Amino acid sequence: MNGRLTSKVALVTGGGTGIGRATALALAAEGAAVAVNYSRSRGDAEETAAEIASRGGRAITVACDISDERGVGAMVARVTGELGRLDVLVNNAGMTRFIDHRDLEALTAEVWDRILAVNVKGTFFCCRAAARAMTDGGRIINIGSVAGIRGNGSSIAYAASKAAIHTMTMSLARALAPSITVNAIAPGLIETRWHAGSEAENAKRAARFPAKRIGRPEDIAHMAVAFATADNFFTGQVIAVDGGALL
Repeated sequence: MNGRLTSKVALVTGGGTGIGRATALALAAEGAAVAVNYSRSRGDAEETAAEIASRGGRAITVACDISDERGVGAMVARVTGELGRLDVLVNNAGMTRFIDHRDLEALTAEVWDRILAVNVKGTFFCCRAAARAMTDGGRIINIGSVAGIRGNGSSIAYAASKAAIHTMTMSLARALAPSITVNAIAPGLIETRWHAGSEAENAKRAARFPAKRIGRPEDIAHMAVAFATADNFFTGQVIAVDGGALL
């Protein structure tokens, strides 16, 4: 623990599992009090908060479907009410449907609406609510994807939603400057439950990466900490953390 975020408060959406969990733990290791958001994974969020507490940190859990605009406002109000402030927001919560890109008929209006509601609108709702609560020095970190750069990934709608997050990051960086920075991380292939059952295929893919391995949630968490602790000259960036796969 380096204590770079001592006295700071962070909110991590989707903080109970995978990248969100690793990020919550990494921010707590730097001294931040952490609010672990969840929509359905209550048990996982509680386990993450309990692990932070077991290491001497402070954490709470807060339920919210981020596509619910009013719910997001209530979530941020609870975080500031219980933890006293909000300094860092990590927009990690997201969803997808695994649909072959050639199967255009399966990409129904319902699929589009739900993915965009969570990934795009939900991310914006959280950014706006957090910006209202943050003082000078606020840090917003959005989790995009290399799918939003290359147009690949679990579905066309997912790729489009992540590209929108990248663009939103740049727009908000301008709008909220200079007091709040807004940056995005675009993870590549990362070991999460979304890829369970595809280990052999992913190992073959990773052999072509310069890093020669699949990413770990901690790789993304380290970048999130870097954004959270950087000064305000570092804003509006979309950084791919993908083991060099985009090369």
